[in-house]
Amino acid sequence: MNPSELLRIVDAIHRDKNIDKEIVFEGIEAALISAAKKHYGEDEEIVIKIDRGNGSISGTHNGDPLDPAEMSERIGAQTAKQVMIQKIREAERDALFDEYIDLKDQLVTGVVQRYDGGAATVTLPNAEAILPRSEQIPGESHHTNERVRATVCDVRKQGAKVKIILSRTRAHLVERLFEQEIPEISDGVIEVRAMAREPGYRTKVAVSSTDQRVDCVGACVGVRGNRIKNVVDELGGERIDIVRWSDDMQVLIPNALQPAEVDEVILCRMLGRAIVLVREDQLSLAIGRRGQNVRLASKLCGWDIEIMTRDELEDQLEQAVVGFSSLEGMSDELAERLVGEGFLSYDDLSVIEPEDLMEMGALTREAGDRIIEQAEQKAEDAEQKAAQERRRQREEQRQAAATAAEEAQRGQGDGQMHAEADEAIATSEEATSEETPADEISSDETPPDDGPFDGESSPEQQP
Repeated sequence: MNPSELLRIVDAIHRDKNIDKEIVFEGIEAALISAAKKHYGEDEEIVIKIDRGNGSISGTHNGDPLDPAEMSERIGAQTAKQVMIQKIREAERDALFDEYIDLKDQLVTGVVQRYDGGAATVTLPNAEAILPRSEQIPGESHHTNERVRATVCDVRKQGAKVKIILSRTRAHLVERLFEQEIPEISDGVIEVRAMAREPGYRTKVAVSSTDQRVDCVGACVGVRGNRIKNVVDELGGERIDIVRWSDDMQVLIPNALQPAEVDEVILCRMLGRAIVLVREDQLSLAIGRRGQNVRLASKLCGWDIEIMTRDELEDQLEQAVVGFSSLEGMSDELAERLVGEGFLSYDDLSVIEPEDLMEMGALTREAGDRIIEQAEQKAEDAEQKAAQERRRQREEQRQAAATAAEEAQRGQGDGQMHAEADEAIATSEEATSEETPADEISSDETPPDDGPFDGESSPEQQP
């Protein structure tokens, strides 16, 4: 092999495939050693080195130098070429893997090459990626040659290739779009502190500003909403709520529940729960459609948020105190203290740490365990009753549906019978008219009056 030609090949592979030259040299050396062992024997000690400067090849066989001409003659050129190609492909795969593993959760732009079976094959600058149906925004579809933006969610080696999975459903996509559309975020003036997303429907983003002169929410919205509109358009009309971040949960939770108006937030730290009190007219707005607003707010804040009115809270407090007081070993004072900490059901009480219960009520270990066992049993009984009630309701719904279907079927049958009767009457009239022509009717016969029939009264006779 010509040394200058070898150096030229290494340089071309380095530039075209973005593979480090040292990796290429090592791959060629490994290929030559593998080919030599096939000639001399697998147990033989073969060492082959390539001079990185001038491209000359030198080697030894069991410590004896190998003549370059002899190496070229005895080492199978085809075998060396195949091994070399394999090593270069592996090096190319590793380089591609290293490139895209560094881009994980980052935004990439590609062109849809194929869209088959719900999955899109996307061409990236130097690779192909897959956008599975499960990682697409619900309701969206893609077509060939469409430009698409997504985040890299998974990169793994698969044989001689690298499999790259893209996603448009992860929260990282919204965050990267914010960084592109809002310069203050990329500059570090505004920081995205938390995010909760239900792709295709709604996203809540909590932001804060390191500069008091910069309004974090206003900067994200932009003049006349132009900044946030670009993000919404990219996400296919997904609704985005921008929330002002606060380390105080008493402030953050009402912000997260916007646009609903919150009257009071009660933090139950032992349970990690926040009871949010709202007016009756704000209840449905705070909960949101199918619980979406409160669910996203809970994810954003990291607290379990429960929405209720003040009257509902008072009813639950009263029921909880009465229920807890009925447990063996539970005093009224301990029951009220538990309720004050946010324990409103047997299910809540069943997950309390025994040490906490012992400390709150100055109880022995046995007494505390006994109270928790009773709470667990009552919580299980309540769950069974609820399950039975759900089954009863489903059975009633099935029976109602079956009854409605039978009535509909019966109505269709009656309609068919009426239609058949009308058809029979029409057929009979036609037959009569054919048997008795009009000119054979006697002039003495007078047609019957257009009076009532079937026993109905005439208009004059009706009261």
